[in-house]
Amino acid sequence: MPVTALSSGALSALPAMPAPALGPEWLDAANIITKIVEWFGPWAIVGVMLVIFAETGLLVGFFLPGDSLLFTLGMFVATGAVGVPIWVAAPLLWVAAIVGNQTGYLIGRKAGPAIFNREDSRLFKQEYVERTSAFFEKHGGKAITLAQFVPIVRTFTPVMAGVGRMRYTHFLGFNMLGATFWAFAITWLGYFLGSITWIQKNIDVMILAIVFVSVLPMLISAVRSKLGSSKATSEQPAVVEVEVAE
Repeated sequence: MPVTALSSGALSALPAMPAPALGPEWLDAANIITKIVEWFGPWAIVGVMLVIFAETGLLVGFFLPGDSLLFTLGMFVATGAVGVPIWVAAPLLWVAAIVGNQTGYLIGRKAGPAIFNREDSRLFKQEYVERTSAFFEKHGGKAITLAQFVPIVRTFTPVMAGVGRMRYTHFLGFNMLGATFWAFAITWLGYFLGSITWIQKNIDVMILAIVFVSVLPMLISAVRSKLGSSKATSEQPAVVEVEVAE
């Protein structure tokens, strides 16, 4: 399927996007895609794929707005600003996410310990590694699937799986499941819902809602587990120490 030429009229017809509420303006997904469209022209989808690959596969890309990027790209495809049909764009982004995650796993398996022992910098902080490690250890294999919907954690989880020597076929199965839902669902949502004015003005809120719904089962499971532990503790018979006078 050939990539159609970009229409400058389609770009100018795009709705004016508000300043991002959750980050600096240069990280706004609409701004990023607009620049990619200007630089790559009819091959803009390739530029977006590179960004998704960097965000899911390279540690330095953890700050990139993957969720918003997918949703906004769906909007751009719907308006014709990106000259690729949605049924081509979504699978291509899925491939970029899969390849990125496999790259992250390989990085973790080959060089993870050396990378994670580095000192904090302006972008990299040990806190990110610790947060991902705790998430991964608590939820095991399903963390690979759920992490795809959680910014920052999404970038570090494949690497942690590599560091922990998780069996590759095990990782690949959970990863493909998460990447499939992530790439297809969010891109198609942007395609179908992006024409709604309220959503155009509140993309950050929409993305937060998607993340919340995605991790809700995990949150419910965690609450149930905690309540179960508390109940088990409260049902344990009290042990009374009695001093016996000699």
